[in-house]
Amino acid sequence: MILTVTPNPSLDRTYELPVLDRGSVLRAVTDRVDPGGKGVNVSRAVAAAGHRTVAVLPLGGPEGALLSRLLGDLGIEVSGVPVTGSTRVNATLVEADGTLTKVNARGPEITGTEAEALLEAVRALSADSDWIACCGSLPRGLPPNWYAELVDRIHRAGARIALDTSGAALTAALPERPDVVKPNTVELAEAVGRPLATLGDAVKAAEELCAHGAQAVLASLGADGQLLLDASGTHFGSAPADVVRSNVGAGDASLAGFLAAGGTGPAALAAAVAHGAAAVQLPGSAMPTPTDLDPSAVAVTADIPLDRALTEPAP
Repeated sequence: MILTVTPNPSLDRTYELPVLDRGSVLRAVTDRVDPGGKGVNVSRAVAAAGHRTVAVLPLGGPEGALLSRLLGDLGIEVSGVPVTGSTRVNATLVEADGTLTKVNARGPEITGTEAEALLEAVRALSADSDWIACCGSLPRGLPPNWYAELVDRIHRAGARIALDTSGAALTAALPERPDVVKPNTVELAEAVGRPLATLGDAVKAAEELCAHGAQAVLASLGADGQLLLDASGTHFGSAPADVVRSNVGAGDASLAGFLAAGGTGPAALAAAVAHGAAAVQLPGSAMPTPTDLDPSAVAVTADIPLDRALTEPAP
């Protein structure tokens, strides 16, 4: 079972419009609402692959009740922690030419009592978990070291943790030795404080995260592929994507594939790449099912072309 933790989940409402005309009354062609948040997306991808997953998340107001119901409809078990504020609602406006305009809400402010309840909810479910994926930014009220405290409690409970966050929350957690961290290119550059222009730059940056405490690094490098540094060595994986429809949630799908495949070694990296490549070819934040995957298109190598320039370098 894969347990996910999403400290700042959301309802993601998407409107498709012919054109975004500021100051006018607009009529949507279509609209939909989906469960949102990085950990929630990991649970969605795990469930889509047919595996058991439990989502731990703060839930508040009627928005939180709807989020819980939507997750249940997807076959995801929910361990909700009641909070005083309302679960946030994000809005995406999609124009006919594919232009996206996003409005992300701040979300509720978590009290000290609620923060402790979240930690305890995760600890209580740790024993039954193969992996615990803790994902996303921290909401108001949670200090930067909240993930560090979570990693410590999970390790003391004897469980493994995958951490997908950035900035101060990531650097504060590294000394607690998370089992794997999953930055993207920009987050990796931010963590080491310098730009990344080549695959070799990304490898060196990932090595630094390991030197600071991460036991493994799974780095998403956008169109270039993914990089894994762990006890098995350093490996690079890539796969072509014929048509890129949306990259929303692709990194979360990759992490789900990686953990569902065991969370270590080249085979797990190949699963991560296959899930990421499938996700970008699906609309919106749709998560791939086994029929969407093409494992034969994935290439994994330990012979990394260090001088290859990144398609999307990080400033």
